[in-house]
Amino acid sequence: MTDLKRTVLYDLHIELGGKMVPFAGYEMPVQHPMGVMKEHLHTRSGAGLFDVSHMGQILMSAKSGAVEDAALALETLVPVDILGLKEGRQRYALFTNDEGGILDDLMVANRGDHLFLVVNAACKDQDFAHLKAHLGETCDLGMITDRALLALQGPAAEAALARLVPDVVDLKFMDVAIRQWDTAELWISRSGYTGEDGFEISVPEKFAVSFARALLAMEEVAPIGLGARDSLRLEAGMCLYGHDIDTTTSPVEGNVTWAIQKARRAGGAREGGFPGAERILKELADGPARRRVGLRPEGRAPMREGTEVFAGPEGGAAIGTITSGGFGPSIEAPMAMSYLPADLSEGTTVYGEVRGKRLPAVIAPMPFQPNQYKR
Repeated sequence: MTDLKRTVLYDLHIELGGKMVPFAGYEMPVQHPMGVMKEHLHTRSGAGLFDVSHMGQILMSAKSGAVEDAALALETLVPVDILGLKEGRQRYALFTNDEGGILDDLMVANRGDHLFLVVNAACKDQDFAHLKAHLGETCDLGMITDRALLALQGPAAEAALARLVPDVVDLKFMDVAIRQWDTAELWISRSGYTGEDGFEISVPEKFAVSFARALLAMEEVAPIGLGARDSLRLEAGMCLYGHDIDTTTSPVEGNVTWAIQKARRAGGAREGGFPGAERILKELADGPARRRVGLRPEGRAPMREGTEVFAGPEGGAAIGTITSGGFGPSIEAPMAMSYLPADLSEGTTVYGEVRGKRLPAVIAPMPFQPNQYKR
């Protein structure tokens, strides 16, 4: 792992007994001594602290100085209503390509006079190059390199963070705010990728370890690794870029059309105008040939990523492949996602081929575990 990068919290992970693995070019903890199952359940019952400092943090402002101009510029790259995003709020977005595929998914926050973007670790360099190539003439863009990013997730997250930053209790789901802690400027959003209430906190690197220690000193807070992060987001029905969505999947196929607001759809105030609009608007109108769905395999055996899915218990060609799959500790059952023909409805039984045997799975609604956001 010699050529891998390390986050500012690397030594703390080692001290906490984190088992380090390569992930998106970084050495990251897959689990701590508690183990993946207990870390998952702790996040659902208490508060889990995740190091997500490997993700990309980007500042974007229009050279005109008007945040509206930055919003309109970004709208040329995403099928999302950024102009309608109010100050102090953030929104999920997608970079699309000319073929209507997804280059990355990201979060966009309106911070008054500029936008703040958080992008996936494996895509951050290409995302930044994509922004510079298309918007560099009209916008100033900067990749943040001196801040860590922490996620505090779970029903006890508010009480824990409020001991350090009391007025976070006033934030609602997808609110963003800048607050002080021990002279450090914290960029806080009430969001996350577990389906639980919680926060993502951007903190200057020189304060990151002491801030993490202050949280971890609290009885309800435990360090959580990538293993539980994956099972938590899968229970929440959330996509992992590069697995459940990628350049070969459109937002409509990916079942993330809730991220495409009315203003950008056919008949909307700013219809189209983003890469791949022709295909995406057509699929919104006519429906896609295939769609990302949830699967609940029968029995206890999980169907992992790459498992082929068939319409019947024998014969016939595969109709899809599992993109994410595993065991859900909270639902105490296996769960999976797959792209299947769009005419298959919820409740339909399909068959995943596990070790040469076809096992039944039922198309099921997502999320598998109810979301607990503070609205």
